[in-house]
Parts: sequence; C-alpha cells; structure tokens
Amino acid sequence: MWKLIYLVVFSVSLCLSLVFVPFARRFAYAFCVLDHPSPRKVHLFPTPLTGGIAVYLSIVGTVIAGLVGKKFLPESFSVYSHGISSVLPKLITFLITSAVVVVAGFLDDIYHIKPLTKIFIQIICGLITFFAGIKISFFSSNTYVQIILTILWIIACMNSFNLLDHMNGLAAGVAFIAGSIFFFSASGNGQLFISTLLVCFLGSILGFLRYNFPSAKVFLGECGSSFIGYFLGCLAIMGTYYHYRPDQSFLPVLSPLLIFSLPFFDTIRVIYIRIKNRKPVFQGDTNHLSHRLVRLGMSPVQAVIFCYMLTLACGIGALLLKRMTTGGGIIVFCQTILILLCVAILESTGRKNA
Repeated sequence: MWKLIYLVVFSVSLCLSLVFVPFARRFAYAFCVLDHPSPRKVHLFPTPLTGGIAVYLSIVGTVIAGLVGKKFLPESFSVYSHGISSVLPKLITFLITSAVVVVAGFLDDIYHIKPLTKIFIQIICGLITFFAGIKISFFSSNTYVQIILTILWIIACMNSFNLLDHMNGLAAGVAFIAGSIFFFSASGNGQLFISTLLVCFLGSILGFLRYNFPSAKVFLGECGSSFIGYFLGCLAIMGTYYHYRPDQSFLPVLSPLLIFSLPFFDTIRVIYIRIKNRKPVFQGDTNHLSHRLVRLGMSPVQAVIFCYMLTLACGIGALLLKRMTTGGGIIVFCQTILILLCVAILESTGRKNA
C-alpha cells in the first residue's frame, strides 16, 4: 500500500522540480547569479547557479503538499498518522537546517565566501543537526565523540558533493544513484519516513537533471551541491543498517561509505594532488576524475556516465551487507577498494602520458 505513496510523492516532487527550475533560471538572470566561463570551465556562456534552490523548494513543496494531503488519505492509512506526527518536529528542524545550507551556498555563489568561513558555517549546521537528534551514535556513547563524528561526516558529505559538481549532470546524477541505493536499503528495512524523504529527493533531482544534462541550462551552484551532500549525509545517519543477531555482522553500519565511495575517492585524490603539487587545497583545478577521463579520450558525457556506473558498481554492494557474514562483508569492501584502485591506476597512467 505504501508503494502508492512512494509513487505519488515521487511524481509530485518531479513535477514541482520541472516547474521550479525554469523560474530559478529566470531569477538567476534577473539578479546576475551566474557562472561565467573561464579557462578551467567547459561552458561557453554565463549559466545560472540557482538549480539547488529549485531542488530544495520542490522538496519543501512536496512535504507541505503531503502534510496537507494526509487529511484526505483513505481510512487504511490512519495507522500511520501517529508516526507522521512523531517525526514532524525532526522533519521541520531538518528542513530549516537545510534552508541554512541553501542560503549560505547562495551567498557564496554571489560573494564567494572564504573557505574557512564556509567550514565554520558547516560546523554550525553539523551542531544544529546533532542537537536535532540526527547524530552518529553507533560507534561511541560519549557525547563529545558523537558530536565530532557527526560534524566531520556532515562536512565530508557537503564538500565531497561540492567538489564533484564540476561537469554537467555529474553531482546530481551521482546523488540520484546514491539516493536510490539508500532508498532500497531503507525501504527494505521498513523505514517509511526515510524512504519517503528519499523518494521526494529523487524526484526533485530527476527534475533538475532534465535541465542539467547533457547540455546544462542551469547549474546546482554552491547552494545545490552543498545541499544535496547535506541532505544525503543526514539521511545516511538517520538510516538503520544494523539489527543485532548472533550471526549479524556490524559491517552494514559502514554501508554509507560504499554508497559515497566515488565522491569520497574523488575528494581524497584531488586534495592529495593539490598538496603534492603545493597548490592551495581550496583552489579549483581540472584534476578531478571526470577531467582526467576526458584527457584520456572520453567525451564529457562519456566521463559522466562512467562516473555513474562507477558509483553504482561500488555502492550496490551496500544492499548485500545485511545478508552477509563478516567474511562476506569484508570481501565486498575489498572489491570496492580494488575497483577504485584500478581507476586510480588508469587515471594516473593517463596523466603521465598526457
């Protein structure tokens, strides 16, 4: 029965996104919130940076429509009313914090906020998230350890998707694939609240991709890339991956690492290259995975699709972890590491030849 809810939520979010993105483009042109061409960028004309605002508004609009529409649901859905009411405070806090991320990113798109200021804002968002009850608590019962882990996770997710947003359709497409894997994991565990939020997210991202891939008419912008990293990072924390059983491995708790393996891999590699070349860590360049794939001879579209497949290949193993013993889970992680090592060798060879 709840599958019908998933379909309705996805459809509403998709439609709202398809409607909001053109308005966001007009807003960007009206207020000159544009990404201008430069030597390290591939687009030839100034492009709007307000796609993330449309994604966020489509999610908020779907949530509001759902809260209003639940009054008209059939009697069979009344059993879920108490559950919806119990998570409402956390949902509202989550959306407010997400709004802070979007606004901060939007200001950065306009005024180019200094990196340390951005990190400070991300720390504040992490603290608000923690005290809203969205926290990493599995690894330690110590409050300070939980705060540190939660903040570091939020910062890692936000910056990884921010750095990944350097080619048409890349960050949004990877987010769609990662969100889909999280959805199947959450729905398989009976987590209706998280699953519904993920379906809402997927619809909004797919609507945005209509205008972002393959020939981008609008970009996510800092507001969008930071938001999707924050949104998925929080939902990854809220998910339940571990149910104690004598034969149950603890490795499913690490599922988000598999699902986010591509963004994390690209971030670590780029930071390593910048440090190795004695360049500022926060200075943009063309050393990302997709850039290096293009230098190997791929077209930009092929490079983006390659990243999509790599995300799926590495992340899909997360769906199997809860059915595996510890030994089987270790094999899945080793397989993911080997895939990424193969890619690292491939791109390193290409860079040397270039």
